Amino acid sequence: MTAKIKLNAASGGGSFSLQAPSSSSNTRVMTLPDTADGTILTTTNPKAGNIIQVVSATRTDTGSVNSSSFTNLSGLAVTITPSSSSNKILLSGYIHVGINDARYQIFFRFTGGNTANYVGDSGTGIQCAAAIKLDTANNSYMQGNVPLLFLDSPSTTSAITYQPQIAVSQSQTVYINRPYTSHSDAGLTASTITAMEVAA
Repeated sequence: MTAKIKLNAASGGGSFSLQAPSSSSNTRVMTLPDTADGTILTTTNPKAGNIIQVVSATRTDTGSVNSSSFTNLSGLAVTITPSSSSNKILLSGYIHVGINDARYQIFFRFTGGNTANYVGDSGTGIQCAAAIKLDTANNSYMQGNVPLLFLDSPSTTSAITYQPQIAVSQSQTVYINRPYTSHSDAGLTASTITAMEVAA
């Protein structure tokens, strides 16, 4: 089939022009969409705030952690390569946890990029991005949902792996995606982390 250029004048008149390269060595390629009434992008530079790429990790299996030191949450790391060092990375997600005793807090944070800035003030206590305490009458059957949200400025075009970590006070056992005690009415949940590159 022969390719065509079709000009449809707008109401009151219209115009169309194709300008040649400035020299024979400076070639240009125009890629046309293979769909009727397709649109040709006029620039490859996104507007500030545009989402350029999205990477996500979801964990659906259950597990447990027993450590007062921060430990990697397996299955929830995301790796993203920024296309520009001025762009930002928006991290979002949530993690489901269960524990047996209301006296103990569960702590969360990220590693990777500049997420060391995504923690609370230094002093007496555990520096973390988020914390939860399941203060209910029957904790062994309860779960908590911990939301995580942070806008990182990594200032790089190298690949970054964002790794969520967990710790619990007094080295108690905390369960992931299930309550401490399994039973027929318990929810078996899923946890997820998403990284989005945001144009500067």
